[in-house]
Amino acid sequence: MAKSGKKKQKGGDPDRIATNRRAHHDYEIVDTLEAGLQLVGPEVKSLRAGHVTVGDAYVAFRKGEAWLMNLHITPYEQAGRANASPTRDRKLLMHAREIGRWASKVQEKGLTVIPLNLHWKDGRAKAEIALVRGKRSYDKRHAIREREEGRDLDRAMRRGRR
Repeated sequence: MAKSGKKKQKGGDPDRIATNRRAHHDYEIVDTLEAGLQLVGPEVKSLRAGHVTVGDAYVAFRKGEAWLMNLHITPYEQAGRANASPTRDRKLLMHAREIGRWASKVQEKGLTVIPLNLHWKDGRAKAEIALVRGKRSYDKRHAIREREEGRDLDRAMRRGRR
């Protein structure tokens, strides 16, 4: 029996590289989009090993281009001098009309763009980016309260079935 080429990862998608776990807690997501990442060779090897931190990353728009800032990719040990700076700015590969539309929304409405996750698609590194609005502390408390009420309701329903 032949094995599939993909490895099983504990608890999740085998193509997922990293996830911004705080994004849904800290931000209200308005819109999402998938964009390619322009990387150098050793960075790809490091991504395959899962040595990346997405938490502080954000997207900036400069001169009609989208740049992923503060994404920390740990240098690949076997690369030697070929390694780039771990937090260098990386270009996002998006259509010009998408860049223009999102850049105008960020300027007008005070929204920001952050990466939700990094993943592989057809052997290429992709970033799922989101147009987001920051949540206030009372919004966070409200979301936590709703989640807890939902859990309590589920528990009550399970008890009622017995």
